[in-house]
Amino acid sequence: MDKLKILVIEDDSLAREIMAGNLAGQAVDFAADRAAAERKLKTGHYDICFVDLLLGDKDDYSGLKLIPLAVGKGIYTVVMSSCDTEETISKAYALGCKEFYVKGNEEANVSVIIARYLQGDGGKKAQGIFAGGFITNDPATRALVTEALKYTSTNLPILILGPSGTGKTTLAQLLHEHSGRAGDFVAMNCSAYTEELLESELFGYKKGAFTGAHENRKGKLAQADKGTLFLDEIGAMSQNMQVKLLKAIEEKSFYPLGADKPEYSDFRVMSATLEDVPKLLAEGKLRFDFFQRIHGMPVTLKPLVQRKCDIFPLIEAFTKKGKRLAFELGAKDQVLAHAWPGNTRELKRFVELVATGAHGVVTLETVRKHITPAATPSTAAPEAAGQVEYEYAVKNGLDAAVDRFIAGLISRSLAENHGKRAATLTQLKISKRLLYATLAKTRAMEGK
Repeated sequence: MDKLKILVIEDDSLAREIMAGNLAGQAVDFAADRAAAERKLKTGHYDICFVDLLLGDKDDYSGLKLIPLAVGKGIYTVVMSSCDTEETISKAYALGCKEFYVKGNEEANVSVIIARYLQGDGGKKAQGIFAGGFITNDPATRALVTEALKYTSTNLPILILGPSGTGKTTLAQLLHEHSGRAGDFVAMNCSAYTEELLESELFGYKKGAFTGAHENRKGKLAQADKGTLFLDEIGAMSQNMQVKLLKAIEEKSFYPLGADKPEYSDFRVMSATLEDVPKLLAEGKLRFDFFQRIHGMPVTLKPLVQRKCDIFPLIEAFTKKGKRLAFELGAKDQVLAHAWPGNTRELKRFVELVATGAHGVVTLETVRKHITPAATPSTAAPEAAGQVEYEYAVKNGLDAAVDRFIAGLISRSLAENHGKRAATLTQLKISKRLLYATLAKTRAMEGK
């Protein structure tokens, strides 16, 4: 990475020395008074400018007068001064400075400022994410993700909400990748463990802590040191575990099972749930103090039925490295009309099924075989769904309607079982003869 060009406007020699130490590795220039600062700002090219407001014993806040000059040249301008009255802070922001800090904590603040500058306003990085990692054309979703990107370089917790299959884990991992944190992205699903197992998974344990603990084992907290701990289905965590984890989050320290000394981990928390948070709080399943500590910035992902503009861009992404598909007009209409209750996960499974067909042109009949009212809940009333099936039977005959119904159920079962036919036979309690006959009919229809 190229060095940043930074101008520090500061009259105190000790303060300049402190800033030089914290900006080691960058291309740093200094100005000790207003006149020198004006010359450098007019003739030089800088990425960031740190401004002290009082430049001399009898100075009348001349640093404020330098802010518009720096901002006018497109420089990311930061005030670092001991003058922090509300009036002064308001005036500095009104003149265009991006951030305002009180002197005394430069070691922590300078690194955050640099990271935030490199992060930009989230816009450029968001475009990269939307082009590949998290595909969406929905304006509201794009705005939320772009806003979240502004905070990736901080320790602010992020809570991702939304139905199953909307991409919560994918988004959390992408936010971590753009955070600049040196550690790993460590994810765990809280609903997959009992309370005892969850504690040992999170905190780790020492040899002999319990029967079967034959060696020391690092927990997720330790694994996420200098990285991100992502807790999925946070609503499934017991109140007792919430108390223990809250303490670990606040103190960045914890006791592995069987340990008599604390261990430390500099982890950042992201979490997710598909459940209704106000309801979890009202029912006492989620502690209010724990919620306050983890929710930081909430990001709510809408279900696919509310962002149908994403359906075909997602299909294109799913087939980018494999067989490409073309959809007839009627097939497109049917895909867009579907409710997709399983969201992107269901859509991806559908694409995998369709792509295995004989042809790359997807017809309305093919779509109907893999998306049926029986296989998928619909936003339409049950009577309307029944009417569709009735009309199909009248037009094509009862046997054809039954075949379509059976094909839809078998297709869904195969998808859910990752194509394992033995599992489908067991799940649906059908014979091999029926399974293979149905698959043969499906292939025959797709080959027409």
